[in-house]
Amino acid sequence: MSVQANARPIIIKKKKVSGGDGHHGGAWKVAYADFVTAMMAFFMLMWLLNATTEKQRKGIADYFSPTIPINRISGGGDGAFGGDSVFSEVTLPQNGTGASSQRPTEAKQARGEIGGQDGDDPSAEQNEVFESLEAKLLGKGGETKVMDNELQHIVTRLTDEGLVIELFALEDTPLFEDETDIPTSLLRDLARLIVEAARTVENDIAVEGHVQAEPIVLADRAAWKMSVARADAMRKLLKQTGVATERVTRITGHADREAAVKNPMAVRNNRIEVIFLRE
Repeated sequence: MSVQANARPIIIKKKKVSGGDGHHGGAWKVAYADFVTAMMAFFMLMWLLNATTEKQRKGIADYFSPTIPINRISGGGDGAFGGDSVFSEVTLPQNGTGASSQRPTEAKQARGEIGGQDGDDPSAEQNEVFESLEAKLLGKGGETKVMDNELQHIVTRLTDEGLVIELFALEDTPLFEDETDIPTSLLRDLARLIVEAARTVENDIAVEGHVQAEPIVLADRAAWKMSVARADAMRKLLKQTGVATERVTRITGHADREAAVKNPMAVRNNRIEVIFLRE
């Protein structure tokens, strides 16, 4: 009995062991994926804006427009749409003070946000005019006198500023006499072609001159003076061939700052741009 009474008590200690930091969940992965997706969409948008024309951008915007618009004005009445179909004048969304452009009534003509005369897109009409002018100039309609040797010196492109007609020199066929602003017979023939096409439109015209870079950088760079002189020589050619003086609104010299090819000293950089400006 004495031995059991003097026995030491047994003490049991419980230690709580933590096993690391544990799992934090995967919410950050979802946030990161959303960020990467947004950045991809942003860069794709930037690429589309840079790689497409105004007409193509309008087509993309129309693609994302709703096919069946929803009425912005709460309409009462009996039945769905108050007895009107979805294609009726009062059901389609209205813009400004007028109705939609589909079958408008005389009292509810669509006038736009700023009260214009109609709902037509002037830029689209201008594009059609420029495309017709381009076809006439390049002989796409079979009604031009452009020869193959002259056609290889013409490049056209449609920009936000207007229709750009680029006339450029080649190694054996320059537009101007060597290091002067005296037009060659080739440029005179090209000027007559542009004037014939210009008679079909009334848009104002701008002329821009570009020259190739010089192998030696000089303190007094002649490229600026030469590009302006050649642009002015082209203006005089257009005037002599039949373009009214008031139609040419500006001439600009860019020197060798906007090369058309990678090599700034290439003859291809010697060029004249005649721009039919948007109204």
